[in-house]
Amino acid sequence: MESSRACERCRKRTLVPDVETGNMVCTSCGIIQQFDNFQEPTGGITGITGTYIRLGTSGTGTVHDYKETKIYHAQNLIDDFMFKLDFSAQKSQEVRLLIEKVTDGEYGQGDWFSVLIGACSYIVMRKDQKMMPIVEVADTVGCDVYELGRMIGRVVEFVDLKLPEFDIVNAFERAMTSIPSFTHVAADLVKRMLQQGVFLVQCLIKWFVTTGRRPMPVVAAVLVFVAQLNQVDSVKIEDVAMELHVTISTCRLRYKELLERLVEVAQVLPWGKDVTVKNILRNAPSVMQYMEMKSFSRGGKQRFSCDVEEIVGDCLSKDIGYGYDTFNMEEDCSSSSKYFEPNCLPSDCPDKFQISHECLTLIYSNYLEGISGIDVVNPRKRQKGTFDLHGYSEWWSGKSEMSKKMILKDILEKDVGLDVRPPSFNRACLALAERQEKIKAAKLRIWRIMRPKSGGGNDLITVFEPEKARKKTRKRKCGVEIEWEDLIIETLLLHNVKEEEIEKGHYNALLDLHVFAHVNE
Repeated sequence: MESSRACERCRKRTLVPDVETGNMVCTSCGIIQQFDNFQEPTGGITGITGTYIRLGTSGTGTVHDYKETKIYHAQNLIDDFMFKLDFSAQKSQEVRLLIEKVTDGEYGQGDWFSVLIGACSYIVMRKDQKMMPIVEVADTVGCDVYELGRMIGRVVEFVDLKLPEFDIVNAFERAMTSIPSFTHVAADLVKRMLQQGVFLVQCLIKWFVTTGRRPMPVVAAVLVFVAQLNQVDSVKIEDVAMELHVTISTCRLRYKELLERLVEVAQVLPWGKDVTVKNILRNAPSVMQYMEMKSFSRGGKQRFSCDVEEIVGDCLSKDIGYGYDTFNMEEDCSSSSKYFEPNCLPSDCPDKFQISHECLTLIYSNYLEGISGIDVVNPRKRQKGTFDLHGYSEWWSGKSEMSKKMILKDILEKDVGLDVRPPSFNRACLALAERQEKIKAAKLRIWRIMRPKSGGGNDLITVFEPEKARKKTRKRKCGVEIEWEDLIIETLLLHNVKEEEIEKGHYNALLDLHVFAHVNE
């Protein structure tokens, strides 16, 4: 019997029920009609409900509704992300409680909920001073860094939290012990590199290299430098940047800034003028030793005792290129060490040594014998472009307070041989000086136009003729070039704008306020 209802596809009233399934089928086009197989339950309210699965349940005989199913899948997703982030059971529970507090126990589903899990995970680790890079969390969750940052800000504002400052030292230590590039390095060498890296990171904090910058590229730059310093050649900056989920170009820029700061520190060395960014690794042991010794002092008072014999022995050691090759001071300088004893000083004049010419000749002869014996005991060829950073194994002691985590106030009070201002401040001062010079030049041009000289001297403004000067401009550039900034400054000066306002460089605001406002009137 054909139904009076029309087909969904051909709109013909040729629907008949199927004998086996009971579904309505169109005899014209053969399409099975959907949602047309309602089976009335038999036996009343408590009777059998049939074999079809109802919406919001997980199968026959279950009583899970939509909310419980949503919470179940949300908790499974949380467990999955906690496993990927390698969270402990306690931290995972803290993340669940924070998510439950934010969502008021409703949880959620969709892409936004994954971002929320990542944001809560980052906040929990940040509260516990265990730094986890936001780029790592974003890569695990599968979202953008900016999207995750916005979600973190919303969660922090909702629960009224105040996150502590990002601890770059903890981030460096975590990166050193977790990324695959350092898994094959020996434990004692890792400990040594940790001390050196913490020292350098805190020096960069003192030098304002980390101010206003993303911290993880700085961490990557220090990791690569300490690896090269300890001759771990397998560590590459490209691999470290990929493992820390940061941009390679930014890491290279921070690495270059680190080398430039070390070159500035190296200027106090006797050969400091020859130190450049290209050969700073050869001088790195000397520079690091100097910085470590300077860090022992505070307020101009030395807190360490100097061994004069050791210092003189270091000065008499043979220098190979920019490495070190020392001989045994106890055996080769035994005759000269007696002159450092207190009884060798005269009682009447303690500031002078009473040493005869014969004794000086003997000391110098012993020194020459020690130098000549170095090639026999430990022969080394002075090859161009080769150096040994481990020739002098005692250049790093690790006893400085800068090798351990310190608060910002103590870091700024330390002396590491260099005090510089923030790079942004230096650039701002340079830009201010350039604008001041442009203002002076613009005022001079305006004055020459308004008060030209009567004679035909060189100071007169001449008309520029492109046809005559075409050949000259190809050979050389003009001595003074006027740019768009110079023209804007001239316009502002002609409209009686104060020089102090022009020096700030807000040209668009000044033009709208003093120039275009009068035109609109």
